[in-house]
Amino acid sequence: MAKVKNTVSPGWARFCGRLLKRMGWESVGGPMTEPKAIVLGVPHTSAADFIVSYLFYAQFGKVAHIMIKKEFFFWPLGPILRACGAVAVDRSNPTSLVRSLIHQMEGQEEFHLAIAPEGTRKAVKRWKSGFHLIAKETGAAVYMGFFDWGTKRIGCGEKLEITEDSKADMARMYEHYRTLGLKGKNPDGYSVP
Repeated sequence: MAKVKNTVSPGWARFCGRLLKRMGWESVGGPMTEPKAIVLGVPHTSAADFIVSYLFYAQFGKVAHIMIKKEFFFWPLGPILRACGAVAVDRSNPTSLVRSLIHQMEGQEEFHLAIAPEGTRKAVKRWKSGFHLIAKETGAAVYMGFFDWGTKRIGCGEKLEITEDSKADMARMYEHYRTLGLKGKNPDGYSVP
């Protein structure tokens, strides 16, 4: 398996940090420190979430990989997406998608993955739990990340301790996000189950 890009140059990191500040965003904390880790990106209501999240993580010289539909990896967009840490996925088969990500993480010394548990930019009644299986299979730490468009604060957030009981873990995650009072770029697109 090909080694993935996990860092950006110091000059690019400085540029990303300056741009994020110029856009009015405040960074809360730093990057994830474990070699294998997953950060949940909540609330996900706009494609602009990717830009803000990328700038946040890149300012630390790091890349947090994201899943993007394989159909977007055409020239010239494909090379740009790969440079930003995007991983091409086939979303038609969720089980295959999760297994593919597990395989990718296992084949790397370091792999930070950003996942939107809502699974879409619209409000949903139930969030996806694939991150839980990925974390259990790979030993990756899970952080409850946030980008609050109301306060313009962004961070990796608190660590979610993963147990054998995925339903209980999801319930703890929901409760945590309920207490944060986050606002999405498109507020109608966000609700916590």
